Amino acid sequence: MKQPSFFIVGAPKSGTTSLCKYLNRHPDIFVPRHKELNYFDTDLPTTSKIKDLAQYLSFFDEGQGKTCGEGSPSYLRSKIAFQAIKDFNPEAKIIIMLREPVSLLYSFHSQLLFNGDSEEIQDFKLALEAESDRRQGKRIPKKCTHPAKLFYRDVVKFAEQVENYFNSFGKEQVHIIIFNDFQRDTNKVYRDTLEFLGVDPEFQTEYNKKNVNKKVRNVALQNLVKHPPAKILEMGKFLIPLPSSQRRAILEALKNKLRSFNTKTTERPPLDPELRRSLQTEFAPEIERLSNLIGRDLTFWSRN
Repeated sequence: MKQPSFFIVGAPKSGTTSLCKYLNRHPDIFVPRHKELNYFDTDLPTTSKIKDLAQYLSFFDEGQGKTCGEGSPSYLRSKIAFQAIKDFNPEAKIIIMLREPVSLLYSFHSQLLFNGDSEEIQDFKLALEAESDRRQGKRIPKKCTHPAKLFYRDVVKFAEQVENYFNSFGKEQVHIIIFNDFQRDTNKVYRDTLEFLGVDPEFQTEYNKKNVNKKVRNVALQNLVKHPPAKILEMGKFLIPLPSSQRRAILEALKNKLRSFNTKTTERPPLDPELRRSLQTEFAPEIERLSNLIGRDLTFWSRN
């Protein structure tokens, strides 16, 4: 049974979706179509329904004869994923994509609002200010079953997170990608990543932007799609008299159609300059520690 040999572990909102897409175009690489398998981060709230290792490995069945990998951005934040991956494959290659923390969290907040299953505070600043209360179990939206999703600052504890992977796998097995580089010269970053994975770096592909800012048109429809009432699911057994696996596939396709219909792309408004400066000051020590850890000066993140 084919096993993954590389993992794109995060961070979220840092280009991981695009990189997975570009890598999967390479003739010698296979990445499952199913995004974010989240098999190794059982300490975090996820939507993963993978029950066991056999089911996890089945996602790589189509990758026979290829270098297989997957991307789950929450692996970086997880307190156990790095060790779980090491236990699974000590020779695994790790790819970590890092983005300036303030911009990342601003985008991450928008994503949580779009997902509709955790965050309700529309204002980014107010959502950050609510974090201390939420860590004490206060001001948690009723629909949020996993309050840890709302602990924004945990997402950008990059120095600790990267150090976990360095200590577990050694620096030679970890490839760091800075989001600024990925945006500025995607082709060079792509080639460097292919070399790191040991496949032909001369392969050419086109690059297009993924993960634009999205908003829902109708919140009620969004909630219906994400959490369909039990009666509707029960009716599906009679309206679609097929084996459960086929019925689930049809229902999932229908849900995807509804999601697409109910989604609009928008321009994210500029972040308030005063809030940006305040957060840059807050995160400056973390950025300095990360710079020393990876051997690259990232202090410009605290100035731009």
